Amino acid sequence: MDSGQDKDAAKDGKADKGRLSQFCRPTGIFGGLSGKLLILTVVFISLAEVLIFVPSVANMRLRWLEDRLNTAAAAAIVIDGLQPAELPRALQKETLMATGTRAIVLRKDGTSRLLATAEMPASVDEKYDLSDVSQLTAIKDALDTLLFGGNRIIRVFGPVGGDDGTGIEVVLKDTRLRNAMLAYSRSVFFVSILISLFTATLIFFAINRMMIRPIRRLTDSMQAYSDDPEDPGRVLEPEKGRDELAVAGRHLATMQSQLQKTLKQQKNLAALGLAVSKINHDMRNILSAAQLMSDRLVDVDDPMVKRFAPKLLRTIDRAVGYTTEVLSYGQTSESAPRRRKIRLVELIEEVRDILAIDPESGIGFVEQLSPDLEVDADGEQLFRVIHNLCRNAHQALIAFGETEADSIRRITVSAHRIGSVVSITVDDTGPGMPQKARENLFMAFRGSARSGGTGLGLAIARELVLAHGGTIALVEKPAAGTQFRIEIPDRPVSLDDYRSKSMQEN
Repeated sequence: MDSGQDKDAAKDGKADKGRLSQFCRPTGIFGGLSGKLLILTVVFISLAEVLIFVPSVANMRLRWLEDRLNTAAAAAIVIDGLQPAELPRALQKETLMATGTRAIVLRKDGTSRLLATAEMPASVDEKYDLSDVSQLTAIKDALDTLLFGGNRIIRVFGPVGGDDGTGIEVVLKDTRLRNAMLAYSRSVFFVSILISLFTATLIFFAINRMMIRPIRRLTDSMQAYSDDPEDPGRVLEPEKGRDELAVAGRHLATMQSQLQKTLKQQKNLAALGLAVSKINHDMRNILSAAQLMSDRLVDVDDPMVKRFAPKLLRTIDRAVGYTTEVLSYGQTSESAPRRRKIRLVELIEEVRDILAIDPESGIGFVEQLSPDLEVDADGEQLFRVIHNLCRNAHQALIAFGETEADSIRRITVSAHRIGSVVSITVDDTGPGMPQKARENLFMAFRGSARSGGTGLGLAIARELVLAHGGTIALVEKPAAGTQFRIEIPDRPVSLDDYRSKSMQEN
């Protein structure tokens, strides 16, 4: 079964690597950001050229028609100077061929005179007045000529010279006009393509150097880091600079370093959980044997033995439960509290007895609470919370006494009720918690206040208090020392229970 599962896991691992490699496979130049940027640049510049081309081709059309009018006007002046003689027919044809028109009409002094004509068409398809043409009208007429022109008869007229009212009118076919416009459009198109490619290439190399390369460096670093997150050499070396990509690189490097530390810590925690699960069985057997031997002490008639035997039995029972404490924390399997009314003074006295403070150590244990104060809690879990805090205070005072021999060393446990909440305070006169422990308070394996500690006691204490719906917090105090405050609220009473209790009292 195990070998089959290993084979399946190996196949799954290969499949995952195959999917990852396929996902991370580098694409061609046009599949990457740089290629897309190049294509988009060409497209956008081409669109800009189109926006420039439309008014330019309209202006080109107006200039072409104005040239025909000016040429016809020059010929008209010569012909008009020959009055009253009429221009011979052959000379009229040569003039029309030279101007590219079919008829030339001179408007002067309110009259129109036909100066030269060939075969006049039966009708005219379009009329254009060049004396006053708006830009939109010119664009519309230019597009109309490009799309639908080529075989239409048009009449064009416009002013000649100054403001004396003299004008010239010509009739012509728009084939040569459309051909000239198409030739102009082709020239503009090829020039636009060259400009677009040249500009896009410059932009491509500039953006590729300033943006694409740093982005590719970030993605390559992320891919290499994902292949082996535990290798310190896979952490990105950020570049100097103040731009967004440099800042992103520094943040990525910091995140990778922190993630490496977290992965290392998680690996150590996993190894610790495995080790605890292996020794847990043997430890329980050893404590069970000690428990059986301790049971025989009850039958001994020695008064001293009878006095300490029950406490020894309770201590061993708690030790049996504590062997699974670390493993239970890792599996988040703390049992729900079995709450009942308990006298708090008895629980604190038991904590004091378990601590077994040596009278010669100079450490005092002070209890400040009413003897009849009751708390609605799980006695065993609340004992663990107060015992953890008092044990930490005791260890801190012992270490503090090695450097401050004349200091007053004392642990004070006080409690009082405020409405439906019981407030318990554990205070000591030790050196206080270091800054690092304050920053990682209630965090397992990080919030220890002493060298070699795990910080697991405070983390478990917090979970047990929260399970009661209460709070636990470090209280800032002006004097030296450490003070924790625990608040345990009573369980809410249902309305039916409250009424029945009131009826019984009445």
